[in-house]
Amino acid sequence: MLKKLLITGANGQLGAECRAKLKPLAETIRLGARHGLGEAAPHEEIVYCDLGDKVAVEAMVEGCDGIVHMGGQAIEAPWDTIRNANIDGLFNLYEGARKSSVKPRIVFASSNHAIGFHRQTERLDAKSPTRPDGLYGVSKVFGEGLASMYHDKFGIETASVRIGSCTPEPDNHRALSTWLSYDDLIRLIVCIFNVPRLGCPIIYGASNNDAGLWDNREVGYIGWQPRDNAEAFREKIEASVPRPSGDDVLALYHGGAFCGHDIHED
Repeated sequence: MLKKLLITGANGQLGAECRAKLKPLAETIRLGARHGLGEAAPHEEIVYCDLGDKVAVEAMVEGCDGIVHMGGQAIEAPWDTIRNANIDGLFNLYEGARKSSVKPRIVFASSNHAIGFHRQTERLDAKSPTRPDGLYGVSKVFGEGLASMYHDKFGIETASVRIGSCTPEPDNHRALSTWLSYDDLIRLIVCIFNVPRLGCPIIYGASNNDAGLWDNREVGYIGWQPRDNAEAFREKIEASVPRPSGDDVLALYHGGAFCGHDIHED
């Protein structure tokens, strides 16, 4: 069991799931966000800070032997927004980990948008080249590179999880391939912290979908066996969601709609 697990972005959709379900992993859960965390439970600590504030982030990380980093900008946005949270903010997190009195193991919430411009006819694995589909995707490629460097130089272990479509249920045709159930996400995080030696793997965050696009055989040593399958929702989606045309980015690329976004300006 971990002594202290930090969950950043704990007021977000996935951070809140982690807050609710990861209590058995650690004696104390430290919750980080800019606002909106409510009252702390007896096993919780609450820390409010902006990821762009280096001093505050280093203080938040200090003493944590595990980090689930769900914080940051979660969708496409202007560059200044992405840079503060996902570039400067992630650097601050890793500097905090390097300087901490305890060397943490980290789960980094990367994204399928790091490889978004690969076509859906391609099945990808951890060795497939990155092809980000926007500035958000570029920030996740940066994060994976930062994790690799801090592992090689300082021994900080990170699992970079390229999360697909992590929602209560898949809601479109693309998500039949990319869906990650909340329960499978929690199972993955538990496996990452329980495996004796993690290293610095890239893991595709998707459930056991019949129409899956991603190959996780290289990380079989982690022991994660996703149980849910988007196929259970196919009939509902086929009946209620129009199928995209063959030349629609939703049908062409792993990253779906993000591939059609323009650069966001202030």
